[in-house]
Amino acid sequence: MFARDAASAALGMRLVEVSPVRAVVAMTVRDDMLNGFAVAHGGIIFALADTAFALACNDGTAVTLAAGADIVFLRPVRAGQALTATAAVRSRSGRSGVFDVTVSDEAGDPVAEFRGRSRRTDLAVRADI
Repeated sequence: MFARDAASAALGMRLVEVSPVRAVVAMTVRDDMLNGFAVAHGGIIFALADTAFALACNDGTAVTLAAGADIVFLRPVRAGQALTATAAVRSRSGRSGVFDVTVSDEAGDPVAEFRGRSRRTDLAVRADI
């Protein structure tokens, strides 16, 4: 899935670790990712967390999509900072799941907390897409 993710690739995201219940994705904030206040645009940080969430909730058997997500931004991020998003399953029941993602800076300090809600679909994972 990550190999075909053009959006994540365009943002320079790197896959660090993945399993059916956990994923770690890293990215360095670039100048073109900053908002008008010279801090990382919230959508960029959300995208990093969302990618880690998507990888953690897809185990390769059926397509699992986001049903919703929330994020709390804890501190500003500047250009050049290395961010790491660590996603882990919180709970799963039937087709639904809840995942928590912590986005941390290079010092390991949290910069955002994300909670994603997943929904497993009836769509089979296909190798050709």
